[in-house]
Parts: sequence; C-alpha cells; structure tokens
Amino acid sequence: MVAGRRTPAAFTVPTIVKFIFAAVRLALAAAVLPYALDWRSPFLTLVRPWAFLILVAVPLAVAAGEIWLWRSARARRSRWRLPATLHATVAAVALFAAACTLFLEARFQWMRHEVMHADPRQLERLGRHVIVGYRDADEVRALVERRAISGVFLTSHNVRERTIGEVREIVDALQATRARQDLPPLWIATDQEGGAVSRLSPPLARSGSLSGIVAKYADEQARAAEVGRFAAEQARELSHVGVNLNFAPVVDINHHTFNPNDRLTRISTRAIAADPRVVLDVAGRYCATLWQGGVRCTLKHFPGLGRVFEDTHREDAELNASIADLAASDWIPFRALMQDGTAFTMLGHARLTGVDPDRPASFSRAVVGDMIRRQWHYEGVLITDDFCMGAVTDSRAGVGQAAVEALNAGVDLILVSYDPAQYYPVMHALLRAFRNGSLRPEALERSEIRLGHALEPFRRTAGLGAR
Repeated sequence: MVAGRRTPAAFTVPTIVKFIFAAVRLALAAAVLPYALDWRSPFLTLVRPWAFLILVAVPLAVAAGEIWLWRSARARRSRWRLPATLHATVAAVALFAAACTLFLEARFQWMRHEVMHADPRQLERLGRHVIVGYRDADEVRALVERRAISGVFLTSHNVRERTIGEVREIVDALQATRARQDLPPLWIATDQEGGAVSRLSPPLARSGSLSGIVAKYADEQARAAEVGRFAAEQARELSHVGVNLNFAPVVDINHHTFNPNDRLTRISTRAIAADPRVVLDVAGRYCATLWQGGVRCTLKHFPGLGRVFEDTHREDAELNASIADLAASDWIPFRALMQDGTAFTMLGHARLTGVDPDRPASFSRAVVGDMIRRQWHYEGVLITDDFCMGAVTDSRAGVGQAAVEALNAGVDLILVSYDPAQYYPVMHALLRAFRNGSLRPEALERSEIRLGHALEPFRRTAGLGAR
C-alpha cells in the first residue's frame, strides 16, 4: 500500500460488518413478506392476534431503524456508512410488508362491515347456503341473529372443558333464536367419525371407528350388528347435544395411498375398507341407523380421496384415475347410497381431471352440474368440504369466487369451519354476485327446494309449519 493512502471504505472490516447486519435486516423484512401478502390465510388463524402485531410492528421497526442508521451515519460523516440505496431497499421491503398487512386487514374489515350491514332479505337468502364454525360465541350468535347462516359446525375447541349439558345449552340458545325468527332449525353439524376423528370427544364418549369394526368382524352378520350398535349409540349421543348432521361416514375406498407429508387427511387410516361392497354395506347400515336416531349422515369425500396423494388441506390435488376405473370401484358406494336421499354428500377439493382438470370438484360446474345433477339425476343435498382448505383459498378463483361458482354449479351448502373469518369474503362475494346477476337465480331456487325437503322432518319436530 502506498504510504499516506487510506483503505477504501468498502473494504474495511467495519463496513463489511455493517453490510452483514444490513443483509440480516433485509432477510428479516423479506421473511415476513410472504405472510404479509397472505395475511388473512386460514393457516394464521390460531396466531392471528400475535401475527398481526409481528407483521406490522417488526417491519415498521426495521424501517425506522434503517432510516435512523442512515441519517446517523450521514450526520457523523462516517467513512464506513453504507450506501443510501441499501438502507432504502431494506426500509422499502419492510414498509411494503407492513402496508400489505394493513391493507389486507382493512379490506377484510370493510367486507365484514358490508356483510353485516347488507340487505337483510338478501343476507337471509344467501345465508341459507352457508354453515360456519366459530371461535367467538358472540360472533356466531350475531350471525344467527342476522339470519346470515343456516348452520353451525361444532368441533373440539367449542366443547373443550364443557359438559354435555353445557354444550346442549349453547345449541338450544341458537335454535331458540331461529324459532323466534320463525325460521327452520339450524343445521348443527360436527365431525364425529369415531376413532381419531371424534371432534366432540370429550364430552362424548370415545369410541372406535367403522374401519376398526370391519377389521375385527369378518362375519357379515356380526359386523352388521356391531355397526348398528355403533351407529345407534353415536346417534343417541349426538342427538343429546343437539347435533342433527354428522360429517360421516368416510366412503372413500382405501387404496393404501401413503404420503409422509399428509398429516391432516390420512384417508388410508380413516377409510372403511378396500372393498367397495364392504364400504357400501357398512356405510349404508351406519347411515340408516343414524337417521333412525334423528341425525343425517354425510357421504364423503366425493369424487373420492382414496387415490389422491396430495393433502387438500394444504395444496392443490388431482384425482387422475379414469372415469371407468372410478365407476367400477370408488363410486360404487357413493352412487348407491346417494339414491337413498336421506344422506348428504360432501364434495372434496381434489380436481377430477377426467371431467374438469381446472377446478376442484367442490366448485366445478362439469362435476357438480353436468355429471352429478344432470347425468346422475341426483337431487339430494351437496355440501362442500371446508372452504378454508388450501386447495380452495390458494386456487385461482379464491374463496369468494369459488363460493359463487359452487352455488351456480348446483352445490347447496358451503362449509366454512376451520377459520370462521373466511365467512366474510365468501358472503361478500355471494352478495355482490347476487346483485350483479352472476349468481344464477334458478340454481338458488332449486337448491332451496332441496334444502327445504331435507329440513322438513326437523321442522315438524320443532313444530314449525311449511315455509
């Protein structure tokens, strides 16, 4: 080095250290950006209050710190200060993350306000097609008061540390509101398959599963008797807490598909059997016995998840089997039991590529309208799987447009259970579509007839006349 010359600032150790810390700050701001862009994702439901604080406070703190560091170094005329563009980049990314979070939250609150102040007649009519879960009891009571929903989904966090009597008091209070409004009873739904999926246990007793019964009883008569006993006990307990709709049985065929990353669907552990005829026999007896106890069953998850590798809770999924293969196996229990008319059918979110490669079955006109309604002449109630799943929320349609397409296709009920906040974008989209004419009136009218028939036995029990 020539005497008297200084080492350029860019190559000094202090400057390198400053660059490293600036890179860390940039990485921190960039790390929160994907969450900020998807701030209202259902997967943030359980941590939303803390997540909002983090996604706003952390980026704002980073941006403020960046501005302070730049101004401080400039004021001291430090020869080790970083380029202004680097400070500006870090601050811009951080501010963008905070702005995205604030914008998405403001948009959500605006949609919520619009829904809660919508025309009561429109809200009531469209609310007939939505069942919601809840985390805030006051909020679900407000929706019932506004006639904005047709049913409530009960799950483990709603009944935790409550007695059967206390759960029934909650249900009775909601149903009393409906009675005062001269409306049919609410659908009180749950997911009580037995075994691992037993959302109301406790306080309801834990039990085995239908697949466990099949594995234990090889003799058909013994198996039938045990299935009947299982279903009768389940119907008694569900009725006791006020449940009138159970999301069971799983009639997907067990093709032993295994995905090590699937921690939520796990159909191979829930499916009744690998033999479609066994599934038909067991599910048919289960549904008939459940209905004798005053609880409707739900056949799930059409068009069948037994062959599907991906987990629709988290991502897009495809059912690539040919229609001929599905008709000869997976659809045997569905088609036979759907003819009965008392069971609901739940539509899964896998894309049936042989019919519609672009949309999940749950809101596909080709699957629902053309195949199930027109070709199969099915006039029973179709309900979607939870619209909070990634296969819907991350789809090109998004949760709101998917709801519009579902009702237009011939779906009767949209389920919004895991993240109740998704109800507001769903209903906001339905209201907008109703007003601009893109929600087909004839589809709504036919759906209302189907729902009326399904509710009629419960109307008679509640002492309500026809409406």
